[in-house]
Amino acid sequence: MDPICLDKSALKAVDDYWEYRRIVGDDDGGKLLTPEQYEEYKRKVLPRRAKNRLYVSFGVPGGVDCKQIGPETQCFCTHRYKQHKTDWEVVPSERPLALPCRVGGCHCSAFLYVPRLGSNPVRCRCKHLPQDHSEATDRVCNKCNNCSGFQSPYTCGCGQPCSAHQTLVETKPERQARGQPVGRDVPYAAMGGLTSFSSLLDGYLALEAACSDRVPATGGPVSNISSMRNPINEALNEDLLPLRCSHCGDEDSALDQCACWSRPLLLNLPGLQCLRYLGRHCVCVAEMSRWSGKRGREGPHLKGGKGCTWGSEALRKADT
Repeated sequence: MDPICLDKSALKAVDDYWEYRRIVGDDDGGKLLTPEQYEEYKRKVLPRRAKNRLYVSFGVPGGVDCKQIGPETQCFCTHRYKQHKTDWEVVPSERPLALPCRVGGCHCSAFLYVPRLGSNPVRCRCKHLPQDHSEATDRVCNKCNNCSGFQSPYTCGCGQPCSAHQTLVETKPERQARGQPVGRDVPYAAMGGLTSFSSLLDGYLALEAACSDRVPATGGPVSNISSMRNPINEALNEDLLPLRCSHCGDEDSALDQCACWSRPLLLNLPGLQCLRYLGRHCVCVAEMSRWSGKRGREGPHLKGGKGCTWGSEALRKADT
């Protein structure tokens, strides 16, 4: 195979085309817009797209977002999210918000994510794949008569069955009200729930990556949970409760100001928020230990005193 050599102008043309494709998508009807039409399209569409962006995720209501939907994510109808209606002049007020497929001949009335095992979607209880079912609302199987609608026995990594999950479509204010990151305004179409690189991970892996994706610029340890600057931390800072040391009774939000440094968490939070708090706490402890050159700060928690119970107490409260 002969190598393809491109000069700088050709490379720029390739980059410009990919940016054009991400912004315009299929709105050009398969025919490239002229430069004038392209500029007019951006002038009209981009402000509306930033204002009315829809965030799409898949998860259990009130729990972790197990999957953030992006432009290439497949729907139950096998078409991509970017092939559904994602741009609205006025976002409808009814909920749940349906995003119909725009592909000709497809009867899909709303984007519905189906979990995948590797490269294949999960199967229905009737043993057939989603593409063997009707994309209409009833989603009955086309290959057997015993299926009353697509239902998968698959259990997600969050521990909940597939039937407990739903595809959530929400506006920016609605997503902020849930304490989820909204990211920056981008001109690209059908970005869905993608707000950062960690959004490409599933479930708790995205929470873990968001907690550890930045190292302090000063070269020192992280001394406060709120100093971990990333989208999830910034969105959840208001949900943090103070820590109280069970050994000396001191209360402070900083991790390194207690003399004995044994800090059980006094949390009155749902399990999800407690999980996020514990994740950030462990990141801070790891950073301080790494920069101090020790496995941990000396204190009663290393000697088997009262402070050694902070983790078990926090996990017990998280379970409740």
